[in-house]
Amino acid sequence: MEGDQDTSGGFTLVTRKPCFGLPTACPNCLPAYIYLKLAQLPFQLAFNSTFPDSDELPYFETGTYVAYNNEEGGVIEKLKKDGVVNLDSQLQSLPDYLSLKALILSWLEEALAYEMWVGTEGVSAWKIYYSDLPWVISKVLFYKQTYMAKTRLGIIKENSEEREKQIYKRASDAYEALSTRLGEHKFLFEDRPSSLDAFFLSHILFAIQVLPETSVLRTKLLEHGNLVRYAEKLKLEFLEAPSSSSSPPLHSFPSSFSRKGSKPKGKSKTEKTEEEKKFKKRAKFFLAAQFLAVVIYLSVMGGVSNDELEYEDDE
Repeated sequence: MEGDQDTSGGFTLVTRKPCFGLPTACPNCLPAYIYLKLAQLPFQLAFNSTFPDSDELPYFETGTYVAYNNEEGGVIEKLKKDGVVNLDSQLQSLPDYLSLKALILSWLEEALAYEMWVGTEGVSAWKIYYSDLPWVISKVLFYKQTYMAKTRLGIIKENSEEREKQIYKRASDAYEALSTRLGEHKFLFEDRPSSLDAFFLSHILFAIQVLPETSVLRTKLLEHGNLVRYAEKLKLEFLEAPSSSSSPPLHSFPSSFSRKGSKPKGKSKTEKTEEEKKFKKRAKFFLAAQFLAVVIYLSVMGGVSNDELEYEDDE
């Protein structure tokens, strides 16, 4: 554990809201939730939907220790590095570990992002991230995030069909390789869970329960019966069966996003109360700023497009 941070308190994982029959429908949050369940670490589950496009979610807290999603490779990597809980300590030297990690965290993650924002026209994404916001704001942020997702995926008008074929081809190859590797074993590494199981189980549950039945990615996944059985068994044992590590009912968690890094939270109760008074004001400012930024962006882009058309006409 880094520094002298206190971890004597209870454990809390803060995620985006539950949806589609999942404890959290956020594809970034669900792996962290499953990882803690596989590790059988008792924790409380809380959710925060105030900042829908914050990259700090999920985050994990205990005592004065906080691990955010946007630091050091994400929450799971941070927990492993800091010695809070590490399921991979004896697996990372295995020859298959890095290759499986690349398939799951590169090809399948890319395919899921494509399917969420492009392939299914963002139907599920809107419900997960923006359905709690005012209609106009939710639509503006949704279109902004869709544009950003296409940019991250390297999709432009000229290569959209080629990229789609490439993404689905890689996903099919990944499913085939993982299906062969898994066989009928309980975990990817036979008799012990790992962070890769958390990521892969999250991917399968998300694809089956969140993506619509018309989803190409979902259809490709369902072609591999052993992958579906793998997910069903682990879901039943670790996510649905009552145990000592079961989290309590979901509840709202009013936590500030002004904290950066894993820093001690030494604020007094009075200071926290004052901060919470300002929380709603910051949230409203955030929404207004996002809306204004997108409107300005769309105005500028519209002006650029018109200038290009006029230039072409002059030629």
